[in-house]
Amino acid sequence: MLYQLYESQRTLMEPFVDFAQAAAKLYSGSLSPMGKTPMAQRVSAGYSLIYRLGKDYEKPSFDIHQVEVNKEGVSLAIHERVELDKPFCELRRFKRFTDDSNTLTQLKNQPAVLLVAPLSGHYSTLLRDTVKTMLKDHKVYITDWKNARNVPLSDGAFHLDDYVNYVQEFIRHLQGKYGNCHVISVCQPTVPVFAAISLMASRGEKTPLSMIMMGGPIDARLSPTSVNNLATTKPYEWFENNVIYRVPTSFAGKGRRVYPGFLQHTGFVAMNPDRHANSHYDYFKDLIKGDDASTEAHRKFYDEYNAVLDMDADYYLETIKTVFQEFKLVNGTWDVLSPDGVLERVKPGDIKTTAVMTVEGELDDISGSGQTRAALDMCSGVANTQKTHLEATGAGHYGIFSGRRWREIVYPAVTNFILAHNKQPARKDASSVVVKSAAKLPKAAKPATAAPVEALTLPVVTKTAKPAVKRRVKATLARLTSADSATVATTPVAEPTHLVAAAVKKPASKPLLVAVNNAAPVVKTPEASVATVPDMASEVVSSTPTPPEKSAA
Repeated sequence: MLYQLYESQRTLMEPFVDFAQAAAKLYSGSLSPMGKTPMAQRVSAGYSLIYRLGKDYEKPSFDIHQVEVNKEGVSLAIHERVELDKPFCELRRFKRFTDDSNTLTQLKNQPAVLLVAPLSGHYSTLLRDTVKTMLKDHKVYITDWKNARNVPLSDGAFHLDDYVNYVQEFIRHLQGKYGNCHVISVCQPTVPVFAAISLMASRGEKTPLSMIMMGGPIDARLSPTSVNNLATTKPYEWFENNVIYRVPTSFAGKGRRVYPGFLQHTGFVAMNPDRHANSHYDYFKDLIKGDDASTEAHRKFYDEYNAVLDMDADYYLETIKTVFQEFKLVNGTWDVLSPDGVLERVKPGDIKTTAVMTVEGELDDISGSGQTRAALDMCSGVANTQKTHLEATGAGHYGIFSGRRWREIVYPAVTNFILAHNKQPARKDASSVVVKSAAKLPKAAKPATAAPVEALTLPVVTKTAKPAVKRRVKATLARLTSADSATVATTPVAEPTHLVAAAVKKPASKPLLVAVNNAAPVVKTPEASVATVPDMASEVVSSTPTPPEKSAA
């Protein structure tokens, strides 16, 4: 009912807000008669403030069209596009274009980064400065979360488990294009991203080269803030009964249970009411003084800050319970439901090949000191040389990913960490076969023309071999000459300890290179397996991704 009342109030206020906007322009216009009346500047400033306080803030755009990359004046044209479209999220790519050949070469070799934006009330455009800075040295993708009130009920609910599964799907998408990637999570997504990579490691999947977690509640028990205290002092049922409402009929997601964005915005403002009141009063004074730079900076900040989205109720309530009440991640009791319907336990200790960096702000009042750094201790399988922590001096929560301290303190450390761990793991050439010595092979293998074929070794009959051995070899070759699956490498041995059956064309007196028949399936050897691909002799699987078009990266 509260949501319906809020929307009714906003609808009633809309004509007055439009009037305030028109009046502000009327009293500030140099050609308007009202602009020449006494106190016109103050009246215009008052109406402008009323308009700003009462207007409805829609989702902002990233508005990143060009990025300067060096002091020589070379710039990149940025094209924003959606690569994956999920019911509750879009994976956006910021594709870079340039006509400078040297710059283009550099761009193609730069690392790919998945930037996971928070789903905690604000839109992903809150990380605009983060994206713009990183585009100078990285291929950047970002999770752009959708407003739940615009998602039809037919698309189903959205759970914390779905968040984890989304992140894994996005990681695999980048790995498929570039071989591998780096992941940066800011604030809220540090927990689901940590879980996603842990699950990938537990399954034996390829994990990102590095993950950077910034200002997130990995262990919310440490240095609790007002956000943590609210979650721990109120029971789960209180949140379900007091902050969850259904979307009104005027939106596409009508009937969906959500945590409304306007409640989250009220909570943000309530954390620092004096600071926001002073900021609006300063805006009023700057309008009177004609300080255009300060007033424009105020508008840009609050256009972003006041634009909020609704979160699906299941996701919100599960986050409260999992992260802030039961601390399932640090307690090792978190089970995530996979897309296949299987419950999997989150085990951060299984991560071994992903470098880990944590970032905290000295003055962070949302994620307390030590909450993010706790991830380093939980990654027991990662070598200490692959872990690092940064505390940004003088930075608050927003300062670690936006503003001067982000650009001067945090970003240089983050990009250096990414570059230091950007080595792609070598892939095995699908056309090569490792030949094992006889001593390392199984003692026997049953011959079958339809069965997979290994790279095996067949002993050669020498003059010093015993007559019994000669007879066994002769009988074996006679039995196998009808098969035509592979040519087997032979190694002279004076006293063979065993015979390995394999399909051969003709016994050879000299060692031969192994040539696997393309039509034959494969079998895993004790130490390695070889994949069969069409035209294996000529097709090589490379670890380098297919380069993008000539003028883009």
